[in-house]
Amino acid sequence: MVLLHGIWMPGLSMRWMAQRLAAAGYVPEIYAYPGAGGGPDAALPPLVRRLSAEPCHVLAHSLGGLMTLSALTAHPQLPVRRVVCLGSPLCGSAAAGGLARRPWTLAALGRSAQLLQRGCPPWRGRAEVAVIAGSSPHGLGRLFAGFDGDNDGTVSVAETRLDGLADHAVIPASHTGLLFSPEAAAMAAAFFRHGRLRPAPAGAAAR
Repeated sequence: MVLLHGIWMPGLSMRWMAQRLAAAGYVPEIYAYPGAGGGPDAALPPLVRRLSAEPCHVLAHSLGGLMTLSALTAHPQLPVRRVVCLGSPLCGSAAAGGLARRPWTLAALGRSAQLLQRGCPPWRGRAEVAVIAGSSPHGLGRLFAGFDGDNDGTVSVAETRLDGLADHAVIPASHTGLLFSPEAAAMAAAFFRHGRLRPAPAGAAAR
């Protein structure tokens, strides 16, 4: 299992989730990549190489979800079985658009600005993809995006509802809080095991 972090977060930000998934019977590997500094051009080739090494699942936070689906779209033969995105703006980020309109904040997005703004096309790949979105609006993103509906302070729930998803859930967590949510961890483990974002029956075997 491969875990990817978000744009401004280090790989260690996924450590809590890795521990929870390990306790659920999985063997997690945190994959660090250059988010803002490198962008897709730098991040995708090594990510593709890693994902091609063996069949795996992917848990990705925020930009990590866009990177994962971009890799799978460009290389549909990759042996990725299931993907869970935590708060990923798969339909494009209004907050990123707000940052991009200001020269003094555009630099914060680095070379990932375009991907964050445009999002991903409707999902038609082989891997099953689910999203866990947050509805606790605590984050700096709300200063740059005029959210009309539920949001996690950085990404709106609507921005996570990409066509073609296998499952979608909304939980009371902020964008960063999704990384430390026991509910999100249980849902991710359930999806990897059964293809649905609900805890599996006790005693079910991990794959």
